[in-house]
Amino acid sequence: MITTDGSMRDGRADGRADGRADAQLVALHRELRRRGVSNFPEVAKELGLGAEEYERCRAELISLGLIVPTTSTHATSADLRDAQWQPDADAVASVDPEIALLRILDRERARLREHLAEADHAYSALETLAGTFLRPGSLTRSQIAVEAITDYRRIQQALEDIIDVTQEASCSMYPTGPARQVPERIFERDRRKLDHGVRVRAIYRGRDAARPEAAEVLNRRAELGVEVRIAPDLPMTMVIVDEQYAIVPLRPEEPGKGAILARGPLLVRSFLSLYEHCWHTASPYGDHVAPERGGDGLSEQQQAALQMLAAGMKDEKIARNLGVSLRTVSRMLSELMQELGASSRFEAGVRAVRLGWLD
Repeated sequence: MITTDGSMRDGRADGRADGRADAQLVALHRELRRRGVSNFPEVAKELGLGAEEYERCRAELISLGLIVPTTSTHATSADLRDAQWQPDADAVASVDPEIALLRILDRERARLREHLAEADHAYSALETLAGTFLRPGSLTRSQIAVEAITDYRRIQQALEDIIDVTQEASCSMYPTGPARQVPERIFERDRRKLDHGVRVRAIYRGRDAARPEAAEVLNRRAELGVEVRIAPDLPMTMVIVDEQYAIVPLRPEEPGKGAILARGPLLVRSFLSLYEHCWHTASPYGDHVAPERGGDGLSEQQQAALQMLAAGMKDEKIARNLGVSLRTVSRMLSELMQELGASSRFEAGVRAVRLGWLD
């Protein structure tokens, strides 16, 4: 088949093109072998190679180890190892294909030995960790473990440790704002997690977000892809990773007294439930849905549907009470969620209450 640019694209044409390229490469190497040390551009020109063919052949011969840069005479092994030695611009020495092959095999053998040595070291470290330092059953995800930490540096190290092993999700909330945190360290952590597909969420207090220096941190985190929300108040500092680890204050009323590192989903899920409540009652950062918008623009039917939604009624019961179809209820609730800027029906009910739409 001939394409619009006139080139041949069928299998036979590609085969002929590949064969011609191989023939050029072989002919060029043979001529270089015959001469020993020669000026590569001159030989390529004598064989009628164009600029593109010249570059392709030179790159391929070097990658295969069939030519090496040299001087007007053969470079010795000592020359090649000498950091001060410089080859001529265009002079190359040809290499016997068998020698080139053996060199590649030796190089790959050395690389394999390095990989095997690294694997042996890693396996030895794993054996030591599993056999010496880990308690029986310590890798069981259902186990509960609690560690009280009072040293600030140890708390920071524990935070780094659990962040490093994050696989799916990271949640945090900060009643004191980002004042005590180093911004660049926060951003570096965010990038590292987001690049690995981790969902990152953070909640801050509204009065902290209003401060210029804090707003700059929140803006940057949101730009990186962190889901940031603002709440009127927060109960405690909290960091949760993968339903497996949680760091909370030792004394919520005195955050500086230390922290608890909790491990195991049976315990961490309790903290996560508290976090989800705070998350759903908070507003997305930068969302300007304000109370003054109110619910005055809602119809009586929408107001009633919102009341029943907030009360936890199912769509079927809402439809029966309103005397409309299930499809109408679904459409109505979707419109209300959009109006409230909510991502779920539960969140829509919570935000409607908070904004005074149901008063």
